[in-house]
Amino acid sequence: MTKWVYTFGDGAAEGRAGDRNLLGGKGANLAEMCSLGLPVPPGFTITTEVCNAYYANGRTYPTSLEADVLAALDHIGRLTGRNFGDPSKLLLVSVRSGARASMPGMMDTVLNLGLNDETVEALAADSGDARFAYDSYRRFIQMYSDVVMGLDHEVFEEILEDQKASLGHELDTELTAIEWQGVIALYKAKVEEELGKPFPQDPREQLWGAIGAVFSSWMNNRAITYRRLHDIPESWGTAVNVQAMVFGNMGDTSATGVAFTRNPSTGEKQLYGEFLVNAQGEDVVAGIRTPQNITEAARIAAGSDKPSLQKLMPEAFQSFVDISDRLEKHYRDMQDLEFTIERGKLWMLQTRSGKRTAKAALRIAVEMAKDGLITKEEAVARIDPASLDQLLHPTIDPKAARDVIGVGLPASPGAATGEIVFSSGEAEDAKAQGRKVILVRVETSPEDIHGMHAAEGILTTRGGMTSHAAVVARGMGKPCVSGAGSLRVDYKAGTLISMGQTFRKGDIITIDGGNGQVLKGAVAMLQPELSGDFAAIMEWADAARRMKVRTNAETPLDARMARSFGAEGIGLCRTEHMFFEGDRIIAMRETILADTEKDRRSALDKLLPMQRSDFLELFEIMAGLPVTIRPPLHEFLPKTDAELAEVATAMNVPADKLRQRTEALHEFNPMLGHRGCRLAVSYPEIAEMQARAIFEAAVQAGHKAGALVVPEIMVPLVGLVKELQYVKARIDAVAQSVMQETGTKIDYLTGTMIELPRAAIRAHVIAEAAEFFSFGTNDLTQTTFGISRDDAASFLETYRQKGIIEQDPFVSLDIDGVGELVRIAAEKGKGTRPDIKLGICGEHGGDPASIRFCEEVGLDYVSCSPYRVPIARLAAAQAAVEAAKGRAKRA
Repeated sequence: MTKWVYTFGDGAAEGRAGDRNLLGGKGANLAEMCSLGLPVPPGFTITTEVCNAYYANGRTYPTSLEADVLAALDHIGRLTGRNFGDPSKLLLVSVRSGARASMPGMMDTVLNLGLNDETVEALAADSGDARFAYDSYRRFIQMYSDVVMGLDHEVFEEILEDQKASLGHELDTELTAIEWQGVIALYKAKVEEELGKPFPQDPREQLWGAIGAVFSSWMNNRAITYRRLHDIPESWGTAVNVQAMVFGNMGDTSATGVAFTRNPSTGEKQLYGEFLVNAQGEDVVAGIRTPQNITEAARIAAGSDKPSLQKLMPEAFQSFVDISDRLEKHYRDMQDLEFTIERGKLWMLQTRSGKRTAKAALRIAVEMAKDGLITKEEAVARIDPASLDQLLHPTIDPKAARDVIGVGLPASPGAATGEIVFSSGEAEDAKAQGRKVILVRVETSPEDIHGMHAAEGILTTRGGMTSHAAVVARGMGKPCVSGAGSLRVDYKAGTLISMGQTFRKGDIITIDGGNGQVLKGAVAMLQPELSGDFAAIMEWADAARRMKVRTNAETPLDARMARSFGAEGIGLCRTEHMFFEGDRIIAMRETILADTEKDRRSALDKLLPMQRSDFLELFEIMAGLPVTIRPPLHEFLPKTDAELAEVATAMNVPADKLRQRTEALHEFNPMLGHRGCRLAVSYPEIAEMQARAIFEAAVQAGHKAGALVVPEIMVPLVGLVKELQYVKARIDAVAQSVMQETGTKIDYLTGTMIELPRAAIRAHVIAEAAEFFSFGTNDLTQTTFGISRDDAASFLETYRQKGIIEQDPFVSLDIDGVGELVRIAAEKGKGTRPDIKLGICGEHGGDPASIRFCEEVGLDYVSCSPYRVPIARLAAAQAAVEAAKGRAKRA
């Protein structure tokens, strides 16, 4: 019989950390902490399999689940000496989600469950603190009504704020027990008024309502958005954790907090976190009260006059320090911890690998490797390749003038400039229009996930370093300034007021997530220097990887940038981009529109010195590394009357005659028309001119560098071997001419880009003429699917949402279809020419999942845009290590 529920408590647990797929991350780690003998409130976990069964069977539970849950509640009762729903021995529980992958704030939680009009009096008597009991009850009503019954928590916030104002209180903690009873009466009346039914009093009804709400939250909009952004499969489901309540709101000897074993922004080895006295966990992350620092050093650094946990509760603090160190060593990774102190006793509520910035991840991995906690290979594997993107973008120039309009907490490093927007919808709309924005909120909530993703950075006026905005921004790699309390946001007026200045939607500001400053206007930025921990990880990654990493570049700027990021050559130089500059496009259009070969060659003579200069500079920058050059693909016909007149003047022909020629050459879908090798077959003079420019530049660069360059000329859009043979013969003839003219032997390769299904299927034949294959996966995806990447966005997201595809095939390689063609071509190509060089040069060359496939297929290199070179280096290393482990297992 399937086991649906796993218990833990009092030093024993039915699960362990390795059971995260079944118990979710939270449940697995609660079980692990319990088994380690740490102080964990007893509880049980309902497995992720129940979640999947719940959705597969019309939101109904397995028949045996109710009995299993009741048995598990009895288990908690035996360990605590209390009974759920029994006023004489009252047991209250929390109900929390727990997915396999951490999804902070995306799903629902209910605390203090089991309270009602009768049990609240029992709690007051049992605790000896009526104020605490009624505070807990009002919290429960508010949270349960919101999460389970669908009544927005702001309804209750309004009631509470009105009551505090009428009673002359500023803080929640100032309300007395009697005053809380008055608030509770108003809360219950509001529930009945809004929902037409009273607040539920039966603890069991409450429990099943909360369990259902947690499972339902797996499919709420914010969780769906978060899963999409982080590639978390829907099929993983969430577990539900039910745990005996411990209370941080039982007076001045109680507290609750969150902490990291290292600084999640910098990686520095120091306890980093916040807590609140006489509070529950939701208070810390909600930003309603300003949290206090855990350590005295952090309090001094922050300039806070509120006592640290270290000073306020030294015994509990020391216990927490000891447990933190133990958990970091046990998990061999930085931990994100939640804790409660109930009347001086410490309880651990959660541990998980902490989310961190890329900068922090590098430092932590390098330091742990140097300390011997993990190996260098493990350090390389710890870094998410995509997160390196955080390090490859500008920061504020220290020499730049700063017009500071506010200061908050440096919640997530990096800097960003953009227009102010006050809602997530505005941020998403602006992003779609190509505008950069800063999302400005009083505080963010999980509903803001899409706006945070769309924005360049996030600014909040409330919240601490562990607030929702801070945690989510760090995970996304977005700069964030939180808790900028001197700023005032007025959503209704659409204004941000600071230091007597009023800023409106559309005004430009800059935020510095490194020091918490908010700046007026745009500020000069600097490129990052990639050294230290980054250099160490890259060195270890380069030692582990098998595949080379090249770049797609055709300008000196891109080539130099790529070299600085560690590119080992150019895998794709798109020469058509070179033709769109200045006078070049006119000469190229003259070539295409000319009636005779003589006229075409005359136009090409203008281009030759320009092309030779282009290639010479690229060859010099690459300093003998391979450079793969692709002749032009795109159409160059003039599209406007002005462009037509410009070419007509240059060619000295009537504009009408040129218009007729243009119309005769016009294609409805140039992507499937007269481009690539087809242009070279129709106008071999173009291929000859480019070949000459390449070879002459190679000779010159070789003489300058003292070592000859080996250019790789890639003939695109080949579907027939005779196309390649025809163009290759022209290239070879030019090579012979240049060698005779210069007296210099030139080594070069001629190959093709595999971007047509026919080329992949006939690769064994094409390899007879091709010395290398480079897979142009952008076009191969288009031709395989029969869709245009320029238009596909209009329906591919609908496909993904409906489960027809898991990922956009233009973002991550379609392994089953396009990938199979790559595999076929690689195998067939090697069958004909065992030493054939194989690479990939589409945008997939910078996608970690696609790089894993390239390693599996045995490609020699990947090529990607300059800023993705470090990502590809790291991903290639991880793929090689993973492949080696796979081979070892099979052996």
